[in-house]
Amino acid sequence: MEKMNWLQLLNPNRLGQQSPAKQSNSRSLFEQDYDRIIFSHPFRRLQDKTQVVPLPEDDFVHTRLTHSLEVSSVGRSLGKRVGETVIEKYPELKENGFTPSDFGAIVAAASLAHDIGNPPFGHSGEDAISEFFLYNKLGNQIKDSVTEGEWADLISFEGNAQGFRLFNMPNNKGIQLTYSTLAAFSKYPHESSLKHRIEGRKSQKKYGFFQSEAYYFDELAKALGLNQLAQDEKSWVRHPLAFLVEAADDICYHIIDLEDGCRLGWVPFEQARDLMAAILGDAYMPEKLENTKDENDKISYLRALAINTLITQCVDVFLENEDEILKGEFDKALMDLVPCKKVLREIIDVSIDKIYRSNLVLETEAVGHTVLEGLMQAFIKAAIGQKGAEESSKKNLTVFRLLPNTYQEQIVATGSYYEISRICIDYISGMTDRFAINLYRKLTGITLPGTK
Repeated sequence: MEKMNWLQLLNPNRLGQQSPAKQSNSRSLFEQDYDRIIFSHPFRRLQDKTQVVPLPEDDFVHTRLTHSLEVSSVGRSLGKRVGETVIEKYPELKENGFTPSDFGAIVAAASLAHDIGNPPFGHSGEDAISEFFLYNKLGNQIKDSVTEGEWADLISFEGNAQGFRLFNMPNNKGIQLTYSTLAAFSKYPHESSLKHRIEGRKSQKKYGFFQSEAYYFDELAKALGLNQLAQDEKSWVRHPLAFLVEAADDICYHIIDLEDGCRLGWVPFEQARDLMAAILGDAYMPEKLENTKDENDKISYLRALAINTLITQCVDVFLENEDEILKGEFDKALMDLVPCKKVLREIIDVSIDKIYRSNLVLETEAVGHTVLEGLMQAFIKAAIGQKGAEESSKKNLTVFRLLPNTYQEQIVATGSYYEISRICIDYISGMTDRFAINLYRKLTGITLPGTK
């Protein structure tokens, strides 16, 4: 494949914008991306979306919001450190005004948004939306009214694709991002119905855009010069900085989920300490912990050192493979190649056994399936009822009117069952955990409006 060009990859123009972007003296266009995301409604809702432990009562347990902020902080460090070397290697970047901070700003913004499309209840929410179309009678009836590609979207809801959609929805033009930030955000640059998957490519593990946004990704790929993997399919290689966004997320969920598990008492302090110490290797100095009596403070200290160690190792792996990344020949997670990868696998095994499969997490996943299936049933039935596909009851009309006006208008304007489904999914996937539970309780008569 032809080698991609950093000058083209660092494109500050915005998707869908007709005129070239204008640079501000105070903030770069990539820094503006960060600000647009952090002030957006979808980002704010992450404060009440499950990360690992649901609806936390303790301030030290992470939500999607705190997780995203931490991933962004790690991402900025990764981007700036990679940028320092890349800019020295390619003098034309400095000649065109690019700095290491531009790399950091792109990765920080993309990392900040990496979970913005996730539904309530985490991965169980994704499963619940997908299974509605697979196993629910009403959801399955839609199959005959959509294309093969559209059906593939519906039966495998993907938070990454939903995030890409959020940035390009007609009523969300205020979050228009630069080409580079959107591409760095897109860890899986292909459609859901991809038939010719290449074994071993990490970027093909999931998918990154729905059929409804395929046009936008095509525009994005052409503007940045991303190599297309197959001419007859919507599939491209990753933007190089997407590897750093993935690494930032991987670093945080490996280390911080372990820290949360330790603070909750699910993972013994000694086990968490030894795992983090193993990441540090020879740099681990246990004597520095002697003056700290509180075990939580000790874990926090080790967490900071472990994250810094992993940042350094991921930067080294990226730079060692930078030529192959630009050619589209490298397609692995950076964390799979770091020196302490064996320890990271042990951390995941511990997290699965003692955190992700704890009763509290499992109970919440079960609740998420019930709540989201109920909401999908209510709103899709109500929306289809307004299109004359079946006799619409007064109940369906009432439920339809509970949708925000912009969603009602979009449903009325389309005749596509796929778009109707997408619009209802937009509404439901954007809910916080608590809002989804409260609305479900009201729709099912468990709770009366105006009561707790």
